[in-house]
Amino acid sequence: MSDGADSPQRAVEPEITVVVACYMEEGHLRDSIAQLTATLEQMGRSHELVFIEDKSTDATAAIVRELCDGHPHRRAVYHPQNVGRGGTVAEGFQLARGRIVGFLDIDLEVHCRYLPDVIRAIDDGADGATAYRHYRVGWHPHAWLRHVLSQGYRWLFRMMFDVPFRDPETGFKFFRRDKILPVVARTEDVGWFWDSEIMILAHEAGLRVVEVPTHFERRADKASTVRICRDVWAYLVAIRRFRRRWRSGRSTRSAPQ
Repeated sequence: MSDGADSPQRAVEPEITVVVACYMEEGHLRDSIAQLTATLEQMGRSHELVFIEDKSTDATAAIVRELCDGHPHRRAVYHPQNVGRGGTVAEGFQLARGRIVGFLDIDLEVHCRYLPDVIRAIDDGADGATAYRHYRVGWHPHAWLRHVLSQGYRWLFRMMFDVPFRDPETGFKFFRRDKILPVVARTEDVGWFWDSEIMILAHEAGLRVVEVPTHFERRADKASTVRICRDVWAYLVAIRRFRRRWRSGRSTRSAPQ
């Protein structure tokens, strides 16, 4: 649900839609959008940006309005209440017009310079492409903790789900829109587990999704919106809930008709 949208009409569908999920992004949003736009223009591909502002309590919504003003290839939706990262991205996918749709975390800790490689993988025949992160964490204790937790999650994911992905939770995913929208319609998680859910369901649907090597570089100037204890617990609950649904669905599909 949304309280309003800036949605100018365009006659020609763009090649690429980038969904920009926004929550508490005021410190870096302008600069990140400038870098993202420069990358897209250097690629020479027609594009649109779809901002989904998830009820930030800072100046993010005002900055989004500023960034969209006068730009016909930018649209925005403003949530009346916080939905969660997964629900926000899923909404953006459903609003997309591009042949290719995707998102990247707008703090650019995985930088948009990797976008040409990700799009090239789709042009070469993949149904989707995501970032596989190599970490440059420095010496910040919080960054090291997040790195260790991420590695632990990768291990848990491989143990629980028979899918070929090494880094399912990365916030840098692009797909052919016609292939991914039916998968998005099957997702249920609205939080951080959505990243993993969409990968599992895409694999189950027969989509070929490749992982493109990238580097993750923690921004020292950005306060994380991740809350370690709360979010780890939410991940574990979401995994358990999804695994039950997934296994039940597989049993139903494999039962004799």
